[in-house]
Amino acid sequence: MFVRPFRVKSNTVIKGSDRRKLRADISAAFPSLSADELSELVPNKEELNVVRIYAHKGDAVTIYVLNKNPLFFELEKRLYPTVYVLWRLPALLQTFRTWPPVLQKLIGGADLMLPGVVVPSSGLPKVDQGDCCAVSVVNNRAPVAVGTAAVSSAEMNNLGMKGRGVCVLHTYMDNLWAFGDKSGPPSLPDVESEGQGVNTEESEADEEDEEEERKEVKMHEEEEQSPVIMDALLLQCFLHALKSKVKKSELPLLTSTFLRNHMFSCCPSGKQLDIKKSSYKKLSKFLQAMQQQYNLVQVKELTKGVESIVEVDWKHPELRSFVVPEETDVEATLVKDGEEGDTPYHPPEITTLYCVSARLEPLFLDANKSHFSILLPYDSHVTVNPTLCDCLLEKSEYQEVVSLKWDDLFSRTLGRMQQCYQVVFPGQAPRIKKGHIEPIDISVASRGSNKKVTLIKNLEVYGLDPAVVATALQHRVQASSVLQPVPGAKDKVLVQIQGNQIHHIGNLLLGLCSADPQVCSLQLLCCGTKSKYTLLSQHTKH
Repeated sequence: MFVRPFRVKSNTVIKGSDRRKLRADISAAFPSLSADELSELVPNKEELNVVRIYAHKGDAVTIYVLNKNPLFFELEKRLYPTVYVLWRLPALLQTFRTWPPVLQKLIGGADLMLPGVVVPSSGLPKVDQGDCCAVSVVNNRAPVAVGTAAVSSAEMNNLGMKGRGVCVLHTYMDNLWAFGDKSGPPSLPDVESEGQGVNTEESEADEEDEEEERKEVKMHEEEEQSPVIMDALLLQCFLHALKSKVKKSELPLLTSTFLRNHMFSCCPSGKQLDIKKSSYKKLSKFLQAMQQQYNLVQVKELTKGVESIVEVDWKHPELRSFVVPEETDVEATLVKDGEEGDTPYHPPEITTLYCVSARLEPLFLDANKSHFSILLPYDSHVTVNPTLCDCLLEKSEYQEVVSLKWDDLFSRTLGRMQQCYQVVFPGQAPRIKKGHIEPIDISVASRGSNKKVTLIKNLEVYGLDPAVVATALQHRVQASSVLQPVPGAKDKVLVQIQGNQIHHIGNLLLGLCSADPQVCSLQLLCCGTKSKYTLLSQHTKH
């Protein structure tokens, strides 16, 4: 509910009669509170404010604030405690325990799914559907989220611990928490976790079940496609980049450079970081939230219209507790078209051949070579005789040219032959085609007033699947790509990707060829730019 910023309607000091009514309402909603605890939460003489707000979805919420910390919030005439109250009174609500990685999902706006609930030896907390409850993480009893039970505890067991468990309303590090002093949760020993730690044999026996639960939680959470999921991914990449990519010597760092060179590279495999699909919509708003809510970074406009990160709080508990996930290389999964499994791409072996034309057929009669016969360059043996004059010399040279050097002889002979080429893919029969082999063509075109796109053609000639290449490039440069048919060419498509991405494409294709340079003869022709790539064409077999 408080994942996105809310709008404050009013902020007034509570009256004496309203203070007494609030104390009575809290006592009725939470009968387990003693008189001393109730007086501590709602004191008679300290200033207590009533803040009326509108959440981002339009819900009217009333917040009761004591000493600048929100204590309770009222939604639809029902009171809920905040994490600040629960840190002082952790036993106020029935509490479900979960794993620390799930906390990032809850902060992003997700509900607690039952596969992520850690069931203690004493069983689940006794709750009915709609009861107010809290969520804590393993090894710390301090609650980090407040919500309502989606189903009763008995129904949770009947469902096999699958489905939604707690509908989360408020979490640590959301905007309601940021409305207070932004303190962190205290460290409260978890008796259940300590008991489990003593019994090591039982813990080892449950490791596989716990791992399955974590995987199922991840599957359930990824199924929810909403801006909050992108917000959580944005926060993860932000913390990952700060912890493992950015160095103090790089500050001040342009925010655009931070996003392009650091955050994009921290995006997990199989996901795409897109700020426009988040609730922030713009990088500047996201960084502003990181600065105001978490105090992780300081962003300043050093030059007009250009923002830079000038300071990072490297000792911030959120940054220090963040665990960098294992990195995977998406481009390593690039496979050949039509093959199954994870077989890596192997470049084809390309050999230049020559085909005997009709005019040169008499020249190769002694070698038993007829029209359309295929010759290798070093097979072109001819005898100097009158036939040679008819085949290779111009009429003006009949009386002037008496002899030809071998290099001139070969040059004239090969120049009058039809060129063709042979392509051999690993494990496939050779393919012979007429004409010159077309290089992979990479060009930059303009779209609209000042928009550039990069076009890639002729990938099929080298056994590269345009769709797979487009996906790999899309993840590498974090830009959208589309496949379009090539005008005038049958069964050929071109890849179009936003921006001038020639260097990224060249590096990607060069990397595919680097495994076996002796047989690689891919050529890249970059049109309309100053950069040109030619991939090891001198190693082509002749």
